[in-house]
Amino acid sequence: MSSLKLSIGIVGLPNVGKSTLFKALTKKAIDISNYPFTTIDPNVGVVAVPDERLQKLADLSHSKKIIPTAIEFIDIAGLIKGAAEGEGLGNKFLANIREVDAIAHVVRVFESKEITHVHNKIDPINDIGIIKTELELADLQSQEKRAARKNKDEELPELNLLAQKKVIYVLNASEEQVKNHWQPSPELLQAMGNSEYVVLCANFELLLSESSTEEQVVYMADLRQVQSGLDDLIKHSYHLLGLLTFLTTGEDETRAWTAHQGDLIPKASSAIHTDFEHLFIRAEAINWQTLLAVGGWGKARESGALKLVGKDYAIQEGDVVEIKI
Repeated sequence: MSSLKLSIGIVGLPNVGKSTLFKALTKKAIDISNYPFTTIDPNVGVVAVPDERLQKLADLSHSKKIIPTAIEFIDIAGLIKGAAEGEGLGNKFLANIREVDAIAHVVRVFESKEITHVHNKIDPINDIGIIKTELELADLQSQEKRAARKNKDEELPELNLLAQKKVIYVLNASEEQVKNHWQPSPELLQAMGNSEYVVLCANFELLLSESSTEEQVVYMADLRQVQSGLDDLIKHSYHLLGLLTFLTTGEDETRAWTAHQGDLIPKASSAIHTDFEHLFIRAEAINWQTLLAVGGWGKARESGALKLVGKDYAIQEGDVVEIKI
């Protein structure tokens, strides 16, 4: 079995809410036995990508189980100014960031007398600048080391530059700010480079993740939210990486699978099993909404709603497929 291993590194200065956010995420952690790529590590949380389609398809197919697609979130200890020179074990943490697919940069925008800021003032633009500078300095060091080694005629792997990684900003606000639909200023948007961002309250998300379904409904209504900021972050992270979800459904299971946007169906099907890519003959595909509307796989086949697709078909978001090998 093959599966895309997707990892997001959570970074930020100390005392910005990183650990609270990670704790809330790990409360949503899923059974990792279905994900062969995972490691049992205290700073890694494997989190399901929220997908309301799965339950609907499972009900249609009377599936015994549901398996969502997943992302690894990795808690990377707080960076400080001077990390690139090794301050605060900076080099080790910067090495951890190199391994991830994208970065979730937690930025504090809430005021609090109880929680001191590492620089004694709330200045998200300055905080973003510090982290960016540390990543750029670390890259500069890597490039200098590369230049020195090149002179020795070594064969060198491609540089994994930190500053080139995709970033989603997590603006950690107070409950009051979230309730009042706080949004970043034009200056802050500019500092973030117009990257994707989510506004959430990490403390509230932790409370939500520890609550029953009934309590969650009450809390969400109180905060005037439709979905949790955490779910918003997970979905944004997934799309930030240029991914899409396709689905399989039957009596055994309804399952979400991950592919890159633009993948042809043989490559996409290798997520189900590595052999599928070269053994692929053809597939039947149907949009999940169409499948629900016609009332199931058999009726879709009878009505001609199923598409028979070949090796040149690009997998689409929300396709339900049956692979022929």
